[in-house]
Order: sequence, then C-alpha cells, then structure tokens
Amino acid sequence: MKKIIKRICLFIGKIIKLFDKILITPIMKLFIKTNDLLSNNNKNIEKIFSKKQSLVVISLLISFVCFYFVDKNSNTMAESSSEILYSQPVKASYNEEAYVIEGLPETVDVVLMGKKSAIYLAKQYPGQGVSVDLRELSAGTHKVKLKYSNDIKSINYKIDPSQVTIIIYDKVSESREVTAEIVHRNNLDSKLDISDISLSKTEVTIKGSSKKLESVAYVKALVDIDNLVEPTVGKSSINNNKLVAYDNEGKMIDVEILPKTIDATLTITSTSKVVPIKVVPTGDISLGYAIGSTTTSISNITIYGDEENLKTIEYVPVKIDVTNLSGNKEYTVNLEKPTGVRDMSEKTVNVKVNISKQEQKEVQDVSIQTVGLASGLKVQALGEENSKINVIVKGSKEALDALDESKITATVDLSEYTTPGIYEVEVKVTGEDLKLTYESKVNKIKLEIKN
Repeated sequence: MKKIIKRICLFIGKIIKLFDKILITPIMKLFIKTNDLLSNNNKNIEKIFSKKQSLVVISLLISFVCFYFVDKNSNTMAESSSEILYSQPVKASYNEEAYVIEGLPETVDVVLMGKKSAIYLAKQYPGQGVSVDLRELSAGTHKVKLKYSNDIKSINYKIDPSQVTIIIYDKVSESREVTAEIVHRNNLDSKLDISDISLSKTEVTIKGSSKKLESVAYVKALVDIDNLVEPTVGKSSINNNKLVAYDNEGKMIDVEILPKTIDATLTITSTSKVVPIKVVPTGDISLGYAIGSTTTSISNITIYGDEENLKTIEYVPVKIDVTNLSGNKEYTVNLEKPTGVRDMSEKTVNVKVNISKQEQKEVQDVSIQTVGLASGLKVQALGEENSKINVIVKGSKEALDALDESKITATVDLSEYTTPGIYEVEVKVTGEDLKLTYESKVNKIKLEIKN
C-alpha cells in the first residue's frame, strides 16, 4: 500500500510541475511585465487596471486559458494508446544444474495497451518483466507460454512471440584439455616475443547436452595481450582469461565451462641478430658505365624476430634502381623487413653510388654445377668443353681488381628434365659482388642424363 501511495504522490508531483511550467510561470511573467509598464507612469494602462470591470474581464480570460490547458492535458492523459517495448530479456526458471534449455529466445518485444498515464507508469516501474516457469517440466519437447509481469494492472499487453517450442535436455559433463590462444598478439611491442605460455589448469569441465558436447572439438583460453601492463622481458601473468569451446570449423559452441576463467603465465623474450646491409642494384646501367663503389650511412642493422627465422638471414638487402644511370647519385631507401623479421633498428638508409667507366675481364675454367636433378638419375657432361666455361665479368676497374674468382658460380637447372636422354641446357652465371655483371661465353652446354 505504501508503494502505491508513493507512486501516486510522484505522479501528482509531476502534474504540478507540468502546471507550473505551462501556466504559473507564464502568468507571473505577464504580471511582472504589466508592473514594469505601470511603473513607467503609463497613465492609460493604470486607469484600465484600476477599473473593476477590467479586472473581471482579465480574470475571466486567465481562467479560460487555465481551463483549456488543464482540460487538454487531462484528455491527453486519459486517451488510450499503445507502445512497444523492444528486446525485453526473457527470464526462465528451471533446474540449471540438471537441464539445458534450447529454443528459448533471449529477448522478445512487448506491446503495452491502455491509458497513456498507465503506460507511462508501467515504463517507469517494469516489475518482473518477461518470464517463463519451466520447473515442472522434464526432459523433452514442450510448448510454453511467456508471461509479462507489471505492477500497473490497468494495462493490457501482448508478447511477440507469446508462445515458443523448447527442448529440454539432461545436462551431462566431460573433461577436456585446454590450450592457450593469444589474442591481439600484434599489439605486443614488435621487439618482444612470447616464447612460452603456461596455464594454471590443463583440463576443464564442460557441461551441456550430449549433442552439444559431441560437437566440441577443443577448448581455448583467450589470453589477451592488451591486458598486459607495460610488458617487458621475463615472466608476466594475465589472470581471469575467458574460456571458449569451438567445433571443428572454428565456430563457438555455447556450453557451460567450469571454471569460467583461468590464469596464464607468459615468458617474454627479445631475440635479435646483427647483420650487415647489402646494396642490390636493379635495372641496367647506361652503356659503357659501371658502378665503381657504393657507400651506405650504416653498415649493420639489428633485426628482431623468432630465433628460427633469424638463423636463415645473413643480410638485409637495400635495393636501388640504377636504370640508365651515368653519373654519381645518392639514394634514400626505405628498408624492407625480410620474411620472419618483426622489427629492425633502422628504417631508412642513405646510399651513395659512384659511377666509373666500364671495363671487362675474362675468368677461365669456371666449373659447372647442376641443381634440381631428380632422384634415381645421374648426369654427365659430353666432353670437357661442356663441364667448364669461361665467364666475361664487366664492371669498374676498382671492382674487377677486387674480384674473388672463386665466388663466381655457373649452374644448370635440371628440374624439368626427368627422363634419360641428351639435352642442351642453358647456363646461368652469378657472382658475389653485385656491382659486377657476369656472362657466360657459351649460352648452352650438352649433358647426358642417365638412370
């Protein structure tokens, strides 16, 4: 009873505030303005307000205005209306330890019908909302009705949907292995790496219908890197990591997991390696010219990444385009990270290229190596002239004088030759010094492939 009286008082208070806003305040402003006019010695107006007949007429006008507004608002509040409450949560009462419910919507829409004043109060005091009582039902398929409970009894309501078909399953449980999945790993400082992660539990319990548990392929602990505060090298902990179950396709499965969260300990490392940078010219320089020397603003660079990836990286290439170059030039190059490198100590490098007149030198008797020969086959050169070649090396005098002839490699690729026979195969020549160009004096050699 006290609650009802309290709500009535609140409603009356709101009505009084409405009258104050619409009637009392405007009337007071009118009298204040009138008083200002009178204080300015406006004798005509003073005479009008001094007469009894004038006051009676003004009073009648004010009364009529008050009556009009009160009548209009009272009719508005008394009119029948309807309003939709969207996405109202559905509360189900059942034995959560013994059963699992499927088919019950999480939210429904409720249409309220009645007087505007009643609907207004119903929205302010929604009561118990939408509910369904399943405590008397056992495992199986059932049709149930949803109910809407509200303290304002003078309104009608309609639920959409008002009736649903649900399936009640017996709840079963299983133990499953849990592994870690790192979330937002890219947000970790690129110079840092996670070398190991251990969880406070290796197994968890999943609960649900037997059908759902059969579809669970694995359970993951979502370890969010964003929850690390100022990560540094060493061990760090992230607590209360959410557990999620997935099927074979990586879709989340809605099952109960106990415990709901577990803790994780991360081992953070910073693996790095210092390697030289290597200038790699691309394109064809102007005829008759060669690259005499190249100098760089830095000679070494520190790269960061996984240890296994760093082992295979011997240098960081710096590509410069020397197409049609005939004079000295300086380049500013943005360094590209090699595959497997997360970060580098430098992002750009300056390269100075000095151009010289081109000269050439012939290197004799370079042995030919074979690559790509299929297993079960062997190869033999047809004569000594097909086992060694002479190579023409072109470049500046400085580069030719410093040439290490043992670093010149001649190869033939036999990956496309899978059957025995005699073949003419193209020879390719490469050298360590990229400022020089290398060309075989013969384009092809004859080889015999045998079983």
